[in-house]
Amino acid sequence: MLVVATSGTGYVLGSSQVIDLAGLSWTCIGTMMVAASANSLNQVFEVKNDAKMKRTMRRPLPSGRLTVSHAVAWASSVGVAGTGLLAWQANALAAGLAASNLILYAFIYTPLKQIHPVNTWVGAVVGAIPPLLGAFSSKLAELENIRLGLEFEFGCMFINLRLGLVWAAASGGISLNGMILPAALYFWQLPHFMALAYLCRDDYVAGGYKMLSLYDTSGQRIALVALRNCLYLVPLGWFCLESSLLTMGIGATAASFYFNRTANNAKRMFLASLLYLPVFMSGLVFHRLSDNWQSNLEIDFAKVIGDDCSMFMQEIRDVEIQNREKKPTNGTRVWPPVAYASVAPFPFLPVPSYTES
Repeated sequence: MLVVATSGTGYVLGSSQVIDLAGLSWTCIGTMMVAASANSLNQVFEVKNDAKMKRTMRRPLPSGRLTVSHAVAWASSVGVAGTGLLAWQANALAAGLAASNLILYAFIYTPLKQIHPVNTWVGAVVGAIPPLLGAFSSKLAELENIRLGLEFEFGCMFINLRLGLVWAAASGGISLNGMILPAALYFWQLPHFMALAYLCRDDYVAGGYKMLSLYDTSGQRIALVALRNCLYLVPLGWFCLESSLLTMGIGATAASFYFNRTANNAKRMFLASLLYLPVFMSGLVFHRLSDNWQSNLEIDFAKVIGDDCSMFMQEIRDVEIQNREKKPTNGTRVWPPVAYASVAPFPFLPVPSYTES
């Protein structure tokens, strides 16, 4: 549900003026299915490890309530269906990000947990992708709507404009709104998980996981990582008072844990991280930048092109009317000037050659 919430928030933040509720719903449903697949595969691969840990031994697989074959069948079907749904109802880029995140989580992050402490940073990347998925999905949907509207009105003459819009979507279609949350999620996950690693370090050792807490018996390195990443959250809170208070709050718990590394201080930092994320996302949505410069650019771009083409088409119609009214005396057909087909807004069109039928 956290993954779905961050993906949906990313979709909202990536939208400009109007939020496509249908697109938002499909993105959340597809994300939920892919996340369910990733989590299921994670538990399939770690069933023996989970059986050794107090916090996970009651999960469906280690407790025997479900079989591994059942879980594999479920994970495979829901993963393929969720990716397909995103490709169908959102766009191929969103589906690709979802599939890539599934692979990164289940097949890279999960085995890496038993190999090296860097798994925590890889897991932070995994957590930062869902809101980026939502942002890409919303922005590409908006550009697709512009493309369809222009193509409907002006037909195949807009093939170059269509390619330009696709390029813009792939290279620079994500707004500032859509990039804040992925960055915040990445930095937030470090103090969140370092608190958990400190509190459950004995459990992680029993499960065979190579967490940073395994090599840091004093907890100093863990506390330093948590505090440093809390400081990284400071410039991301652009909605002033609320975000400043939030960052100060979680930063204070991290500082307290750094100077006095006890289980109570670690638990306080963990609870602060749980409170931070939903409040931060709510603040982002509430203070959502309208991206007027970006949306106005898109609207003005379409309007200028539309106005130019309307004038262009009107000139063509005027010439055709004049030609119909004009009766040539020499029996030759009157053609419109070549300039009408070769000047802006279509300088890329070839000069037409007229032949008698």
